[in-house]
Amino acid sequence: QVQLVESGGGLVQAGGSLRLSCAASGSIFRLNAMGWYRRAPGKQRELVASITIGSITNYADSVKGRFTISRDNAKNTVCLQMSSLKPEDTAVYYCAADQRSIATIFAVQYWGQGTQVTVSS
Repeated sequence: QVQLVESGGGLVQAGGSLRLSCAASGSIFRLNAMGWYRRAPGKQRELVASITIGSITNYADSVKGRFTISRDNAKNTVCLQMSSLKPEDTAVYYCAADQRSIATIFAVQYWGQGTQVTVSS
């Protein structure tokens, strides 16, 4: 079993920045894919960004150029640096990991508990 623990959420004004971190522990083998999903009020959970063990990244169009995902394979951590935040970025952000892919919700094997990000206008 793998446990994912997020940190770094909070309240920020529009245009500000936040950094989310996620630490994986437990029965860790090759977690090829790690990343972040989010669920805004009244919306479905969506993929924000992902990164493979080989540092191949993928971003949702809505966050390209504003968010940066990074990973430390030695420490089994993944971070999401969020800049130029907008009110529409308000959501619960979930860390996700899988031995293969997190491209879809159904592919994700491990989830964090979620951390709230609120962007005020």
